[in-house]
Amino acid sequence: MSRADRIAHAFDPERLKAVGKSSAFVSYTCAGDPDLDTSVKIYRSLIEAGVDVLEIGVPFSDPLADGPTNQRASERALANGMTSDRVFELVRRVREISDEVPIVFYTYYNLVFSRGHEEYIQRAKAAGVDGILVLDLPPEEGEDHLALCKKHDLKTVLIVAPTTPESRLPLISAAATGFIYYVSREGVTGERTDLAQGVEESLQKIRGTTTLPVVVGFGISNQEQVRATAKSASGVVVGSAIVKKCENLSTDSEDGWAEFDEFLRDLVAGCTV
Repeated sequence: MSRADRIAHAFDPERLKAVGKSSAFVSYTCAGDPDLDTSVKIYRSLIEAGVDVLEIGVPFSDPLADGPTNQRASERALANGMTSDRVFELVRRVREISDEVPIVFYTYYNLVFSRGHEEYIQRAKAAGVDGILVLDLPPEEGEDHLALCKKHDLKTVLIVAPTTPESRLPLISAAATGFIYYVSREGVTGERTDLAQGVEESLQKIRGTTTLPVVVGFGISNQEQVRATAKSASGVVVGSAIVKKCENLSTDSEDGWAEFDEFLRDLVAGCTV
């Protein structure tokens, strides 16, 4: 399978139907949390549990869009030596586990710019990354970024929020080439006990401007919430609930791994028909 096909393949309705799913399951975890080797094993567990898209958070010292759980994950990863080079190494090791599952970077513009914009995109693509979501780079300011991603065939993922004016949807949709990420709540990432309101209406408006998949995330943390969201979304993103389980895992011990694997399978089952 060509790299360019991975994201489209993951969301393909016929593929999903063949594996008994109504929607794709997208996981978020932080690269190198709690350390590089454990992180690789976590991605193996995610893949074996049936995750369709791996969203990999690139650890950053000032993750403005992240809540406390994901902020602590970044802190742990950085404290244990994660750098841009080691994030690329992690991706290459995940690619040895699976050459099919798409990998999307969840990152901030400073990390891309400081490395050299084109060099960063080239290295990400060479390592096996399929798409990139730069949280703090709006399409109005991202012309160079979008051009470089197109040049190197790295798919772009853009965010729509509940506060996004409907008039901006065509601009965002035109800039995205991978999928649209609908953030179902205002504020930062984190688990919630209830689902956001108005999601279906928002998805209808977004789909009026794009043919790309539209995934829904922020606050989804259990199978019931996954199943409810999967009824209308192309994909369901679970992040903080998974990240919370990663903190105490280690390659030095089997403690917690069976429970973690069971938790993942239970979440992914929410996307099954």
